[in-house]
Amino acid sequence: MIDTNTPLLVGNAEARTVAPLLVSSLEAVTRSRLFTVSQDALLVEVAARLSDSQISVVIVCDAAGAAMGVITETMLVRRLGLGQADFFTTRSSDVMTQDFVTCLPEDLLSDVLAMMHTRRLIHLLVMGADKKLVGVLNVRDGLRALLAAGNHEEAMLRNYVMGIGYQ
Repeated sequence: MIDTNTPLLVGNAEARTVAPLLVSSLEAVTRSRLFTVSQDALLVEVAARLSDSQISVVIVCDAAGAAMGVITETMLVRRLGLGQADFFTTRSSDVMTQDFVTCLPEDLLSDVLAMMHTRRLIHLLVMGADKKLVGVLNVRDGLRALLAAGNHEEAMLRNYVMGIGYQ
């Protein structure tokens, strides 16, 4: 009797051998999304950084470059709209939130994205083993990477089942 499940089982076994995506696989993207300002920067400088980028978060750092807090576009607009801040006199350290979440480059991307979803986060700071800021993970970038990896694995499995081989 021919086992019709054999190709699928082999395909599943081979799919499990594909290395899971790590946050470090997005190093170039996370590094490009890293925008910092000093704790003494005025909000006008923060707004300029945000307007120059494709990301809606700026990290406030101390003199040594360690992350102290974050300022998002939403936080900035809310503070300005409520009259709680002035562009030309308010420092970034007065507006930032110190409540931010980090991950490591060696963390599994799927785990980090699941946590971001649970906590409703759009951005996550990526910290190196030395606690140095190395990038900012945007949820869209992470989802795109997982989708691309899934599409590649699906194509490999389809080619295997159809007898084409791997390409």
